[in-house]
Amino acid sequence: MHLPNFEFRPKLLESLAGYDRSRLGADIGAGLTVGVVALPLAMAFAIASGLKPEAGVFTAIIAGFLISLLGGSKVQIGGPAGAFIVIVYGIVERYGLANLIIATAMSGVMLFLMGLFKLGTLVRFVPIAVVIGFTNGIAVLIGLSQVKDFLGLQVISMPADFFGMLVALSSAWQSWSPHALGLALVSLAVMVGWQTGVPRLAARDSLAGRLAVIPGAVVALVVATVAVSLLHLPVDTIGSRFGGIPSSLPGFAWPDFSWATARFLIIPATTLALLGAIESLLCARVADSMIDDRHNPNQELMAQGVANFVTPFFGGMPATGTIARTVVNIKSGAFSPIAGMVHAGVLLITILVAAPLATNIPLPTLAAILMLVAWNMGEWRAFVRLRQYRLPYRITLLIVFLLTVVFDLTVAVEVGLIAACITFIYRISSLSRSQTIGPADQPRLTGLEGQVAVHRLYGAIFFGAVKLIEAIEDHLPARALVLDFKNVMYIDSSGADTLLDLVRACSRQRIRLIACGLTHQPRDILQRCGLLDSLGDANLCGTLAQAVELATADAAAGLASPIAPTPRPH
Repeated sequence: MHLPNFEFRPKLLESLAGYDRSRLGADIGAGLTVGVVALPLAMAFAIASGLKPEAGVFTAIIAGFLISLLGGSKVQIGGPAGAFIVIVYGIVERYGLANLIIATAMSGVMLFLMGLFKLGTLVRFVPIAVVIGFTNGIAVLIGLSQVKDFLGLQVISMPADFFGMLVALSSAWQSWSPHALGLALVSLAVMVGWQTGVPRLAARDSLAGRLAVIPGAVVALVVATVAVSLLHLPVDTIGSRFGGIPSSLPGFAWPDFSWATARFLIIPATTLALLGAIESLLCARVADSMIDDRHNPNQELMAQGVANFVTPFFGGMPATGTIARTVVNIKSGAFSPIAGMVHAGVLLITILVAAPLATNIPLPTLAAILMLVAWNMGEWRAFVRLRQYRLPYRITLLIVFLLTVVFDLTVAVEVGLIAACITFIYRISSLSRSQTIGPADQPRLTGLEGQVAVHRLYGAIFFGAVKLIEAIEDHLPARALVLDFKNVMYIDSSGADTLLDLVRACSRQRIRLIACGLTHQPRDILQRCGLLDSLGDANLCGTLAQAVELATADAAAGLASPIAPTPRPH
């Protein structure tokens, strides 16, 4: 198959032009900082997804390196993301870990094909109400899923669905641990205090300015880990639950594959691909606004596809662009994708050298980190501003939010897109209208009321607005009908078919139909459907004045120009 204009040009190649030692130093410094930030988040996302912590770290290393190496953004950092938690947890619980590998690889193929066929810009067509709805819904589910470790509840198996989570948490609430709750609250207070206090001090003190680069999550993680080690607090840790983190990368593992199983994974894989595409391209747009650059969306999707195809076979999970780590990368002075590659190298060295230190990382602190991540990822002010928007926007956002929380992200996005499409069709159809032209606008029509009718059409004549033509057909004049298409921007096949019905109705009643003002697209489709041939050149005019002159001349003479009936095209 020939693919016209196929390009595979990573942003790294463009960034190397004029690259020097100072820029390399900036990228290395940014990569070191992001690597430190990515470690706790990667482990937390994996644990919340029902996987071992190393799955998140392996994903940050392999996918993070590939996305930076092959991507279409200079500074975007790829890796595991909070948006995937709910989907991954559901796939693991329903289909098992082997099928998560297959679903992730399938999503990688879909992402690559989306970029290959230049569909990157289409992701921007997802309405903002749908994006905010499912983002807030995911944030709620992430926060709810962390209540268990935040309170130290003894829950054997946490369900993936909303009501199942509520039942499991309510039945185990008496098992809460004061040590776990206290540690989680202290960790949360440290992160919030660090986020709000250090930036204020940074304006007055140079040391605080250097400390501001370190995220509060890293500070809370270090403080909590030291406290658990020294005080021997009775809380769950990575070591007690998972046995620690391996100090080496995993080998290649090929899962058991069967088409009978794969067909059930098409919808989950499609959800992973669409969500990954939306997240990565939204993240890239945020990065563009911060560094005054423009990413290549199709190249970014192809890079995401390669990363998601390769990573799961080495013990990883789905990956996408991550806004929090990308922002840290930019604020740390990153210049090129080399910073993202360095961040992956930092994580690799960390697990090879310091993996045993992760044994005492407390799970309540990781739960507190994810609680804060969930709060920051949600667009909560959108609920407050709902009164400023029209009813369809409110309904779409709330439906997607509630369906994401109560049912399933796939269902929520499907229903949200359908609701948005219906709303869009309704709004566009309401913009399409017909204006009757009378003697006040065209003096030639004086005294010919009922004999000649002139209609100026506006907007688009498509399947949602054919009622305009049907209304004209219901009130035909006696002698001549003029349709002005000057302000019609688009006609679809349904609109063309309805116009053909109008031509036949005029022919049966021996009414002359004259069209004028046809622009490129309307003229093209009316030509292809045979309507212009049916009318003939004598009934086509460039301006409304010419059309009215023809119509009134016939009416005044008591004449009509019959039009032969045209068979309906198939």
